[in-house]
Amino acid sequence: MLKVANKLKSAPRALACVTFLAVAACTPVYKNHGYVPTPEELAEIKVGVDTRSSVEEKVGAPTSSGVLKDSGYYYVRSRVRHYGPKRPEVVERQLVAVSFDQRGVVRNIERFGLEDGYVVVLDRRVTDSSVQDRGFLRQLLGNIGSFNPANIPGAN
Repeated sequence: MLKVANKLKSAPRALACVTFLAVAACTPVYKNHGYVPTPEELAEIKVGVDTRSSVEEKVGAPTSSGVLKDSGYYYVRSRVRHYGPKRPEVVERQLVAVSFDQRGVVRNIERFGLEDGYVVVLDRRVTDSSVQDRGFLRQLLGNIGSFNPANIPGAN
């Protein structure tokens, strides 16, 4: 009888622990990625005066730069919310683009974000493939009849 009474006393504690863990699991977690210069830092850059090297000295190295020699610097920052088992959601994204002319002098500074209606895709990771709706076994077994030993180098 005493054991049953002790178990009943510990039940509210266990319920409180389970409730606390359930509430803590449903708390959103925010993660920040990347870097964007502050407006004060960007105000130090003078259009038509500063060069690529002076921009790096004033606001730091860019997150990425254009592929072409005369293209700009891009500073990107994202804030992602993770909420329980749901898919992570980008709640804020900022992009600062510093463009240069042919001489490497700053031509323009622009700021874009999700609130502006611009969708900035950071990474697509899409690869075209020659496989057309065929499963692994069908692809594997489909190569059985197309083997030709004459095509092997050094088999002559």
